[in-house]
Amino acid sequence: MHRSILTVVVVVLCVSACERSQEAGETRPAQTLSDEAREPSTQDFEAYASFALTADLESLSTNQKQMLLLLIDASKLMDELFWLQAYGDPEPLQSTLDGAALQYFDINYGPWDRLNEERPFLPGVGDKPLGAGFYPPDMSIEEFEQAELENKVDLYSLIRRDDAGALIRVPYHEAYAAQLQQAAALLRQAAELADSDEFATYLRLRANALVTDEYQASDLAWMDMKDNSIDLVIGAIETYEDRLFGYRAAYEAYVLIKDKEWSDRLARYASFLPELQDGLPVPPQYRAESPGTDSDLNAYDAIYYAGDSNAGSKTIAINLPNDEDVQLQKGTRRLQLKNAMRAKFDEILEPLAAELIHESQRKHVTFAAFFANTMFHEVAHGLGIKNTIADKGTVRESLKDLASSMEEGKADVLGLYMITRLHEKGELQDGELMDYYVTFLASIFRSIRFGGSSAHGRANMVRFNYFQNAGAFSHHSDSGTYSVNFEEMQTAIDGLSARILRLQGDGDYEGAEALTEELGIVTPQLQADLDRLKNAGIPVDIVFEQGPQVLGL
Repeated sequence: MHRSILTVVVVVLCVSACERSQEAGETRPAQTLSDEAREPSTQDFEAYASFALTADLESLSTNQKQMLLLLIDASKLMDELFWLQAYGDPEPLQSTLDGAALQYFDINYGPWDRLNEERPFLPGVGDKPLGAGFYPPDMSIEEFEQAELENKVDLYSLIRRDDAGALIRVPYHEAYAAQLQQAAALLRQAAELADSDEFATYLRLRANALVTDEYQASDLAWMDMKDNSIDLVIGAIETYEDRLFGYRAAYEAYVLIKDKEWSDRLARYASFLPELQDGLPVPPQYRAESPGTDSDLNAYDAIYYAGDSNAGSKTIAINLPNDEDVQLQKGTRRLQLKNAMRAKFDEILEPLAAELIHESQRKHVTFAAFFANTMFHEVAHGLGIKNTIADKGTVRESLKDLASSMEEGKADVLGLYMITRLHEKGELQDGELMDYYVTFLASIFRSIRFGGSSAHGRANMVRFNYFQNAGAFSHHSDSGTYSVNFEEMQTAIDGLSARILRLQGDGDYEGAEALTEELGIVTPQLQADLDRLKNAGIPVDIVFEQGPQVLGL
């Protein structure tokens, strides 16, 4: 596979270290120029490792190969819609750029650096709105909370103003009707070519979902698929882009080819979910829900990313659907994107470990452990509870803009909890338990580099500081490296698991906010370590070469 290092150098605006207040009622403009003059400076951005998304298509039928082209075309429409949600029409600014500036604009879906706290890297664009393009640029939090709008916190609508200036709700299927109808037509065409009846049914239901914003029937059908060798994730799915409230879902797509050999190896782990749920280190009421056991674990080669999944840091594993009712009925599917995962391990994690992991423990950084840690992170999303025990609705609704980072933090630490328990039972025998712990530590550094604007980045900052305070790892000042302390690591796993599970179960927004403010920070020592990685030229993430030509279609 071809891999090259793309170093992006662009003109960047220096950003004030003072963060603006987030008190209720503050107006958040979508695009404002700072009141202070900012001197532009040239900065070398963190490098991206370029990686070609390919897969072995020889076993696919002629119809399946034709179907892939239709699925990629539908995914490109999700890309177009995500641009509108994240930034707006890119063409006016895009047409003025070239070279590295244009390339970085496209990678970030706008002029804000997703791996550097969403700071602007082009002059005159102002700060990125916390609500992206989901809300009016002059809307305050207080105005939204006081507005009497039916279903105003739903996933699939924009908030706009009517002619009189009042807030109104515009469903996605109305706002984006042209693109969604076109994408639905492509999915229906693809269904006619599908060799799997289950996949054809899903494609037709997903087409209906795109043009109605009613996703549950297609989510249930997606959960029932077992015999398909091609898979498609498409639609308005994750809420990371809405940093104002965490309510609105952004469009994305993945086109995937199943690795059946790897998938067969993973299949048995889902059956342990009820037992692992019962063993969570919290009182019974925080683990009262029963995770669905119809979940499955599969490995895939990704051949196309679009929209939210392709913006900035790239997803290497998927845990869906997000619908709490579907999760309780059937669980979730966990899709491990093996080729993208391998790229991050080879290009980022191994060289990072050579810099920051103590020499005596570097042997414990393995791809098998990285794969398992990533997989069980996704499986762990199914543990805990989805509905608060304090009559505050769902965890997602009650924790608002902090829901994503709390959920990612839960999955991070419960993934290690699962690995520990399964290893003790003899069900996980690839390597020593220390392999998973040390690889986990190295991965914290990798994910922290995504920045505090990322839910995964914030979760990793909290976890790093909690574990360090608990003595789970030591810093060696003579070599500037870290090593894991085995017993303290196990104690920290249970401690942080219990804290996050209680915050979620109680729907405790203030507690989640306090935890994030206390521990979701980069200390001077940690910043010095991250600077070492940058100075060593270690990439932060990957950028894809993808499409029909790369696949030979």
